[in-house]
Amino acid sequence: MATVSRVTRLPNGVRIATAEMPWMKTVAVGFWAGVGGRHETPAQSGIAHFIEHLLFKGTPRRNARQITEDVEGIGGYINAFTTEDHTCYYAKACASHLRRLCEVLADIYIDSVFAQNEIERERDVIREEILMYRDQPAQHAQELLTETMWPGHPLGRPLTGTVDSISRLNRKELMAFQKATYCGRTTTVAVAGACDHEEVVRILRPLLSRLPVGRKPRFARAPREIGPARLNLFSHETEQTHVALGFHAFGRRDERRFALKLLSVILGENMSSRLFQKLRERHGYCYSIQSSTVTLDDAGAFNIYAGVDHRKLERAVKMILKELESICHRAPTRTELKKAKDYTSGQTLMGLESTTTQMMWIGESLIGYNEIQDPEDIVSKINAVEPEEVQRCACYCLHRGRLGVAVVGPTKEKDRIESWLA
Repeated sequence: MATVSRVTRLPNGVRIATAEMPWMKTVAVGFWAGVGGRHETPAQSGIAHFIEHLLFKGTPRRNARQITEDVEGIGGYINAFTTEDHTCYYAKACASHLRRLCEVLADIYIDSVFAQNEIERERDVIREEILMYRDQPAQHAQELLTETMWPGHPLGRPLTGTVDSISRLNRKELMAFQKATYCGRTTTVAVAGACDHEEVVRILRPLLSRLPVGRKPRFARAPREIGPARLNLFSHETEQTHVALGFHAFGRRDERRFALKLLSVILGENMSSRLFQKLRERHGYCYSIQSSTVTLDDAGAFNIYAGVDHRKLERAVKMILKELESICHRAPTRTELKKAKDYTSGQTLMGLESTTTQMMWIGESLIGYNEIQDPEDIVSKINAVEPEEVQRCACYCLHRGRLGVAVVGPTKEKDRIESWLA
């Protein structure tokens, strides 16, 4: 059976999108605000994530415990996350509880009270979250890489903010930011599963009608500078040395993004990838090595992470760079590319059998592209990529002038590591 997707726009600009999957037993609901870390000023660093936490702390109708109990008490779950360009509050339960999910999410999205005692309590929670990530070297390396890739830019700041920035934010600033950015023009509600579009609209229309039209927040465009490779080294006693490499790529509207995704799969997204096979299986340099892509409106990145034995850091980094140079000089074979295409298409289509993934797909599509992307169309574009396109993508992205590197480990030899990157 085919999934049927529809979109309705309310007079205040709110978009309500559904993916009807009548054969399912569950329904997933997501409230999306088109605002995230990149919309913050330096003084506001971490405010979008702070607000995400606070929306679970009480409304005039529900306290913090009742918010979770109203969903968990029917066998469901509720959660949220913040990214560079959007924030999502979502819940899932049996389809018979659709109205309950919509009411709880609308309540926290529109009517959270931002009680001062909850702000102070959650401020402490977020401080602990920041320190927790600092104690996780792999996560810390990723944050340092982001800072290295976009220095002095909102994209280079941690989404959680810093202990200092979180300590300075007050109730007035938090409420003003939420009021300015959670409005009709920034709000998308995505519902997927055993639902009917017209019923979803009937439920949500009165719940969301009080949102003002508002306007979309602005953000600073990402810089496109090319220069020498940049290194961010954090010397710390760890059991492994954690290294993250990132290359500036292109945004989500660039047609080369399909070749970039396949490049990532070929190099490091699964156990049959080149980097996994060479560094782990053949040489035993690491337990974990993986690649990934980031695509934003105006920017993107191709990232590689590995945790290695301190003594093998130089060999591992040089081997990674050599493998990247190899694909720049020689296009992948059609057989290798076919395997990458089949893996990418299979992962995409299998994921969409989940109501939560379907909800995420339509929500992210509307936030990023202003339309619901057809998965079959995406698969067709992936399958149309030629080996030479992957090679050209590699030559463009894997340029040392686009490279940023972060290392967390006991080494202090910054000059020596920089010599490997020249």
